[in-house]
Amino acid sequence: SRPILDMSYSRHFLDFQGSSIPSSMKKLVVTKLSQNFREAGTLPQASRVNLVNMFLFSSRFVGINASDINYSAGRYDASVKPPFDIGFEGVGDVVALGLSASADYTVGQAVAYVKAGSFAEYTVVPARQAVPLPSVKPEFLTLMVSGATAYLSLKELGDLSEGKKVLVTAAAGGTGQFAVQLAKKAKCHVIGTCSSDEKGGFLKSIGCDRTINHKTENVESVLRKDYPEGVDVVYESVGGKMFDLALNALAIKGRLIVIGFITGYQNPTGLQPIKAELLPAKLLKKSASVQGFFLNHYLSDYKMALQHLLKMYERGDLVCEVDFGVMSPEGRFTGLESVFRAVDYMYMGKNIGKIVVELPHSVNSKL
Repeated sequence: SRPILDMSYSRHFLDFQGSSIPSSMKKLVVTKLSQNFREAGTLPQASRVNLVNMFLFSSRFVGINASDINYSAGRYDASVKPPFDIGFEGVGDVVALGLSASADYTVGQAVAYVKAGSFAEYTVVPARQAVPLPSVKPEFLTLMVSGATAYLSLKELGDLSEGKKVLVTAAAGGTGQFAVQLAKKAKCHVIGTCSSDEKGGFLKSIGCDRTINHKTENVESVLRKDYPEGVDVVYESVGGKMFDLALNALAIKGRLIVIGFITGYQNPTGLQPIKAELLPAKLLKKSASVQGFFLNHYLSDYKMALQHLLKMYERGDLVCEVDFGVMSPEGRFTGLESVFRAVDYMYMGKNIGKIVVELPHSVNSKL
């Protein structure tokens, strides 16, 4: 690690100890509210900032989430107006520190964070929001939003126990991969929907008991035939027709956990129609429940969940599959410009595991 740079009282970065801090950087900024991500975002140059109780974070890997489109469309907070920064999570290292931040961190230390504005080469992060890491690895990034969402939603709402049947939709995706593994750790029988035989093979490799390729199999027929008494828990992230199928497949006292509805995110309305008018009758008939889960409402348990997942990964008890887009038409996702391609890749349903973009840096430019 390089010596700590105390820049809390400096109006501008002072590069007097050899730290490679650029005079400008690229970041992705939403300039127009739109569910079309390419239409919403641009890549401007960013200005200098002051650290105070924060540190400057050099992004090495950033994560792509289905909800990036919801954020760029202004669906999460109507009070936020363009221009605003986009992206939710990053992994990298500390390149400069404010005085207060230097009490807990050192320059060169590997860290991760969840904070709006991660689609940037460098980000100023409040020290209290950072998570120290053993090293800068993209696998750690998969746990920040996707892993934590699966862990906390199933822990708080799933009531998992041995022998229960759990259906995971979009099971080979960034968060689905963790729902499958965590349900298996709880000794459940896990069914996973996916869109290709390749994804089905991946799901079997992480313990999925029954895979359903919805491109070649009828999900409703398979569930009715193989699970006539229904499934106990559904981890649902697709929405639309898949939500209706999952609802109909619930067992007595079944639980349907909604963590997203990706099929509706690119629509101007944000939702595809479901048979909601029948929902009360269906729930009453089975004493079933439907609950939504939004990670921001469970932040008090976030660090506990993340530490648990990190220990599982380091013990070899958790697969953290990363998709860099190597098989995409234009190849690996490298550089902020490829964030647009990565979002498209996700919505085409091509990814296996978490989509991650690598951000290489030039260190020649200094203040």
